[in-house]
Amino acid sequence: MFSDYAIRVLMHAAQNPERLVTIEQTAAVQGISRAHVKKVVLMLSRAGYLRGVRGRTGGFTLARPPQEIDLGELVRQTEPDFGLVECLRTGNRCVLTPCCGLPPILKRAVRAFIEALEGHSLADIMLPGSPLSLPPEGSAFQPSRSPEASG
Repeated sequence: MFSDYAIRVLMHAAQNPERLVTIEQTAAVQGISRAHVKKVVLMLSRAGYLRGVRGRTGGFTLARPPQEIDLGELVRQTEPDFGLVECLRTGNRCVLTPCCGLPPILKRAVRAFIEALEGHSLADIMLPGSPLSLPPEGSAFQPSRSPEASG
């Protein structure tokens, strides 16, 4: 879910390039808990995808243009081990690993997945007329209260 949320947060910021987007707005629009959005925004800021502004009127915006955000690079950073099964996870304790043919197959599949994303940017997945656009500055933002967004 972390990669999914990261892509959604970046899309939200890209859809609102002329303003700072808040964690609260993003959580409400996306139906994701505030805690999850905060964690994703922190990681994306540290990795150089977002630029954050602290304070009461703060928020975040893209740190680079959408066409410069490579999806393969992003997913590699948000999913460092692709632990689909025990043998691919850090600290593998599967007793079958020494005699199992699954790890090399899954590693090839993960490489193919990342390669399919490489060369595609955030700009490539943005669609016009997105519901991610916020109302004009100065108008009241009315967050939806989904059950998950209240976490």
